[in-house]
Amino acid sequence: MLTQTRIRREDDFSSLLLNSTSTRTPLLTLWTASYSNASETISPILQELINSGVGEEEGGVNFAEVEYDAPDVQDSGIGMDYMITSMPTLLSFERGEAMTGTKVTDPKLMTDREYMKEWIRTEAKRKGDGGAGANAGGGLFGGLFGMFRKS
Repeated sequence: MLTQTRIRREDDFSSLLLNSTSTRTPLLTLWTASYSNASETISPILQELINSGVGEEEGGVNFAEVEYDAPDVQDSGIGMDYMITSMPTLLSFERGEAMTGTKVTDPKLMTDREYMKEWIRTEAKRKGDGGAGANAGGGLFGGLFGMFRKS
């Protein structure tokens, strides 16, 4: 498990995404902004769950917090590339592709520990195999249409 707390540069994000892809370990990202109070509550919950081993049995995950309003991130447009339109947003990447079908934008869900445990486990099951892990078929569109979550 790789945990890097705050990403403020596009290059750092790209490096983590490449590392996650090469190790076939899903990368969970929490997109935050300085103006989002909910982000300060959610990040510690996620880090605690991941550091306590949630998702390890299923293959593990990498985690990064991306500061959407950091100048380099904002100027690069990567947030728009991944359709980040609200703060905070949880988005998983598998084999370098955003899993938009399991993106979470509801802060209430992000503070629900049981919901988050299940979300982390589901994302960890991917293990670079495509799709939505054990819950859906892989294939070209598995991540996009595999497993939808409430946002």
